[in-house]
Amino acid sequence: MSAAIVLSWQDWLDLFAHFMLLSFMSIGGAISTTAEIHRYLVETHGWLTQAQFNDSIAIAQAAPGPNVLFVALMGWNVGMNAGSYVAAVAGVLVTMTGIMLPSSALVLITTSWAHRNRELRGVRAFKQGMAPLVIGMLVSTGIILGSANRNIATDWPLWTLSIVSCLLIWRTRIHLLWVLAGGALLGAIGLV
Repeated sequence: MSAAIVLSWQDWLDLFAHFMLLSFMSIGGAISTTAEIHRYLVETHGWLTQAQFNDSIAIAQAAPGPNVLFVALMGWNVGMNAGSYVAAVAGVLVTMTGIMLPSSALVLITTSWAHRNRELRGVRAFKQGMAPLVIGMLVSTGIILGSANRNIATDWPLWTLSIVSCLLIWRTRIHLLWVLAGGALLGAIGLV
């Protein structure tokens, strides 16, 4: 963009509110709301160029980590278009808090309710019905991660880590975060 855009406090509040609403619509993840984000940021307000919009998605998809990072990049670009690094950081905070807060609060409230009412027949049925799906998704993730190089000669440490992790979680009371930390440590020292 050639000239800096001017954002009032009302614009920042509207940006935050819009991303909060998008959070409730993002059933398939934040990426499912890109058409509406494009309409809002590029077409309606002109706070991003088409190239910045496309680049934000491309960079976030290419980078490791969750695909919601494109929201942070869009917030960053809106702030940079407003003319400063302070505004860019504010853009990241506004958009990411907006997209994450409602869905995170909904999950927290729902899981708290389900935990308090875990003896209800409907809650038990839901958990029993979801268990095979969760196990299937975990197994498929293990298969994908275990075949990273598509060569059993080099992938055996990944397969071993996946199998050992599954057994530890299934047969012990060790917290999942300790297993994740152990895997991260093994990756950091280059064993997997």
